[in-house]
Amino acid sequence: MFQISKEQKVCEVGGVKFGGQPGDYPTVTVNSIFQKGDKVFSGKRKDGFDEKRATELLQTQDRLTKETGVPGMADIVANTAAEFETFIDFVTSVSDMPFCIDAWVLKPKLAAAAYCAEKGLLDKMFYNSLTVWEQDLESEIKEISDIGVKHVLLVAFDQDDQLASGRITGTQKLLDAIDKVGAKFESIIVDTSVMNGPATALCSVANKMIKEKWGFPTGSAPSNGSYMWQEAREKWGFKGWAAADAALESLSACLYHDMIFSGPMAGATRIMPAIAMANAFQATAVFNETGRLPKDPNHPLLKLFPDFVEDLKTAAKS
Repeated sequence: MFQISKEQKVCEVGGVKFGGQPGDYPTVTVNSIFQKGDKVFSGKRKDGFDEKRATELLQTQDRLTKETGVPGMADIVANTAAEFETFIDFVTSVSDMPFCIDAWVLKPKLAAAAYCAEKGLLDKMFYNSLTVWEQDLESEIKEISDIGVKHVLLVAFDQDDQLASGRITGTQKLLDAIDKVGAKFESIIVDTSVMNGPATALCSVANKMIKEKWGFPTGSAPSNGSYMWQEAREKWGFKGWAAADAALESLSACLYHDMIFSGPMAGATRIMPAIAMANAFQATAVFNETGRLPKDPNHPLLKLFPDFVEDLKTAAKS
């Protein structure tokens, strides 16, 4: 059910390994900070952020990683080069977690990549992201390659084919552009573009197809689907919506997602335990199929259910 015939690539960003065969490593959970509407901004964005609140968010995510075995990363969202410098300096002063740089506009994102190079942070940063809709994609690829970016996220989509097959087409377009420029990256991660909650299933299908074709680590942003589903909040309130959100993130983690973008970091206390259970569920299914336990000793199955793991080992010998 879960095993991929092609050899799978394992990426390492800031000491966090992910990818490989399903069940080998836990799903990396990337939570955003400094995004629009983040409560670290009590007033206007230009007036600065609440450092105490931001510190609490980062430290809570680090604690949850230690408790669950689910790796956490920070999706640092900024609008300008100056904002990126401030936010990167702050995050790296509070936590050792890896991070990505995320902006809608290309210029500040390139400036942030250059700043990470200047600060010696390229080992723990991945570039979010190369997209099929960027008008000057080849120039962007060349620039980040010249900067020395090591880890890059590809956002794959095809507007003319919104099924899983379109994500394969989009991935190929991005890989062709990288090849044309002659760029080389240590890690390539493919994000298969969530459109809504149920359409995240197409991401899981596409992720399996990508892993079978290229062996890349794969992911998506299920939170894009759940956070757009305002009707759920109106019908069932926050708790009902939060249950649906956690379910969508967990299903994704179980089905061919090495990485998920799970929304605001304030939701980490809800999402990371859910991901831990999904990873334990998946790894148990993999063990039943292959007799193989996770490679990561901090995997949630091993970390949270050690007695059950011993039972599995005993059952396998009998």
